[in-house]
Formats: sequence, C-alpha cells, structure tokens
Amino acid sequence: MPNPSYPQSDLPLSFVILGASGDLAHKKIFPALFALYCQDFLPPQFNIFGFARSPMTPEEYRESIMRYLTCRYTPGESCQERMAAFLERCFYVTGQYDSTDSYLDLYQSMRTLEGDGPANRVFYLAIPPFLFLDVSRALGNSGLINCGDETSGFSRVVIEKPFGHDRESSDDLVANTARIFGESQTYRIDHYLGKEVIQNLIVLRFANRVFEPLWNHQHIESVHVSFKEDFGVEGRAGYFDQYGIIRDILQNHLLQIVALLAMEQPAELSARAIRDEKVRVLRQAHPLYAADFLLGQYTAGVHNGKSMPGYTDDSNIPDDSITPTFARVALRIENERWHGVPFILSAGKALDTRCTEIRIRFRAVAPNIFQTDAAPLPVNELLIRVQPDQAIHLQFLNKVPVPQMQIAECSLNLRYEAAFKGTLPEAYESLLLDVLRGDKSLFIRKDELEIAWDLFTPALHEIEAQRQKPQLYPYGSEGPHPL
Repeated sequence: MPNPSYPQSDLPLSFVILGASGDLAHKKIFPALFALYCQDFLPPQFNIFGFARSPMTPEEYRESIMRYLTCRYTPGESCQERMAAFLERCFYVTGQYDSTDSYLDLYQSMRTLEGDGPANRVFYLAIPPFLFLDVSRALGNSGLINCGDETSGFSRVVIEKPFGHDRESSDDLVANTARIFGESQTYRIDHYLGKEVIQNLIVLRFANRVFEPLWNHQHIESVHVSFKEDFGVEGRAGYFDQYGIIRDILQNHLLQIVALLAMEQPAELSARAIRDEKVRVLRQAHPLYAADFLLGQYTAGVHNGKSMPGYTDDSNIPDDSITPTFARVALRIENERWHGVPFILSAGKALDTRCTEIRIRFRAVAPNIFQTDAAPLPVNELLIRVQPDQAIHLQFLNKVPVPQMQIAECSLNLRYEAAFKGTLPEAYESLLLDVLRGDKSLFIRKDELEIAWDLFTPALHEIEAQRQKPQLYPYGSEGPHPL
C-alpha cells in the first residue's frame, strides 16, 4: 500500500462527526483521531466538531470522549498532557440532523476557529442510513461544502455501510448524495479493508514469487472466508432486524476480501488501478439466488456456562422475525484463473467462537506415494486470520523425526504482534489517514457498489418474497448444518 504519510497542508482542518454522541464516534472515530494526533499525522491547525441531537455542554462531551482514549502511542506521563491538548480541539454542537439552521450554527463555530480563509473539511456520517440524504441536503443548503478546486480547501464525506438496502435503493442513495458530494469527494468506508492483514493481501500475492504460480484453479480447491461472532445482536437489534447478516457482513466485508483475493495484478499501485481490478473480477462472478444460501437464526442456548437468549427473545425483535443471523453461500467466479473454485462465504452471530479468517485449501497431491489405505493425508492450506489476532499460517506435511516413515501436519506461523514490534494500527486509524491524504484505494467506488448489489439483490428479493425461514441453531453452537 502507499506510504502512510500524507502531504501536510497549511490550511486549517475541520473534522465534523455527525452522530457524535453514538458508540461509533466514541469507540472508533475519536480514538483513531487521537492516535493520528499522537503520531503527528494531523495538521498543526485542526479542530474536531461533534454534532448530534443530544443536549450536552462541550465540557461534558470532552469527558465522554476521554473515557475511550488510550495511551497506545504515548505511554507514560506524557499521555495525559496529549489527551488534554487533543480535547481542547474538540467541540460540540447540538442540533437537528435535517435542519439547515442547525448547520449554520455549526458553520459559525467552525469559521470562528478556521478564520476567514479557505479550510479543509471532512464530514463523517456516523448516523443511521435513513438520515444520510436529509443530512447531506441540509449540509449542502448551509453552504458548508466546497465543491470547487481543492486548492482552496477540500470537502470530503465519509459514509458508513450499509450503502442502501438493495441495488435500487443504493442507486437512489448514490444519485441523491452526488448532488451535494461528488464521487471524488465521497469515501464509502468498510473498516475491514483497514485491517493490516487485509491490506497485506496485495503484497502477499504480488510481491512473493512463491504464491502467484499456485494462485489458480489448477492448484486451489476452494477458498473459505468466514466471519464468526460469539455474541448476538445486543444493542443493535433494531438495526440488525432491518438488514440481516447478508447485508451486514457478506455483501460488503466478505465480498471485498474476495475481490482482493481473486483480482488480477493491477497495472500500478494506485487507487484507480486497484479498484479497476476489483470491479473486473466481481463482474465475472455469478449472481446469487435464494437456493444458493444456507440461512440460520440463533435460539436460546448456553455459552461459556451462561444461559443466553434467542434472537426473537429480544424485546426489539418481532416474535415472527425470519431475519437470518447466519448465512453461508458459495460464490463462483467464471474466468480462466478461478473456473470451478468455490469461494465459500459464511458469517454468523452467537456462535461458539469469535474469529474472522481466510482459508485457502490447495488440491491434494496426485499421485501421492505417501498415501496409504488409511485416512487421506491432509492437504496444504494457507490460513490468514483477520481477528482476533492477525496472523498467517501455512499448513504443510513433514516427516516426523523417527526411524520409520511417519508424516505429520506442521505449520509455518507468522503472528503480527510477534513479528512486527511496536503498536499495530487499528483499522480506523489507517482509513481516516487515507481520507486526509485523499487516497481512495481502500474505499468503495460507485461501480464496486453496483456490482456488489447486483450479485446479492436477486437472492435478497427472493428470500424476502418467499419469507424463507432460517434453520434454528442454539446460541454458542457452530451454527446450522446443511439439511
């Protein structure tokens, strides 16, 4: 990936967080901005403006922020000084999301600190998706957005998923927000793409001679991309029941990983070239339909010795909800490289463990002089673990050091925390720095979004029209099993 530094600007920076009283702002955005500040990645003249409906004084808001700041980059006594200096740059404005007058109040607060000249501005929409259009229109009407030459100061917007509900609603969202923010100003964030091990996929594939000759259907049997959480929808029930696991995880996080795994080598290491190849390979995938999916929904169960409620036991979930909390599907990419190789995507909540990983399973050696009539020998696997601890493992067969011929499965391990000394950046740190730099390599382009919805919309419409009931599985289990 490109160098993480970015050209410092002499212009003031105003970073505006819409939805600043929510968990995303407190737990992810502010800690990431503080981490960038501690590493001197923010310009000298920057200010952060929180905007939300909750009434709060600036002092109360700073106290609420401080609870989530960490000393990852400034251990020791100096951390408190850095926190105090950072919090002095944080301000809070109370207002209504669809009110132009509220944003005029915000504008006055910003201009007081920016001065009379040009300024750079970032607007982070940490709000529910149904507010995106109202907020964008009100921002546009208030005159806060600079739509001209970036030399006089840029205006950029960061939008959190989900980007629509299906292809039609996504197109409508894109078209309407484009009236205020152009495509070049829009950063559709998928925090999984900010994780170090995911950014490393391009390096792993294209900088190492050992992998590229094997990266095709002749040598790879299947690719598994799995996402598991060992907790349910606590705190997100209302949102989750509207979207379900397919929209929440498969259509964005996991599909973006597949695109990086399957794409051809880009012509150059630029945002445009990388995203061109991602779009090209996704266009070669078959659309998905209801019959392709295994769906599940968790019921009450016991996990880590505790009795846990089922999905519909939540007071915010209708008793007859058929929203899946688990989904598995095989995506097929029909091109010369991947013909016949299933990309198996699975995601689930309230499972037995928390883990996100990529498992690339190679074909068996044939003929194999070491094979006996007993159980078949294990095949080679490349395991890339995204969380909880980022790592890369290569599984291979090795002779056990005993007199007779005995073969055992071994592993070459790369654990990021052990291999790379120092603090690993969090996903939001990397992505917010890219927003400030104007690097869109890890953000989702309009045509990427279109093809992602084209792949999943047929299945989503069929599942909902047929009211396809998911299989039930107990909280804390491995999930549903194919019938």
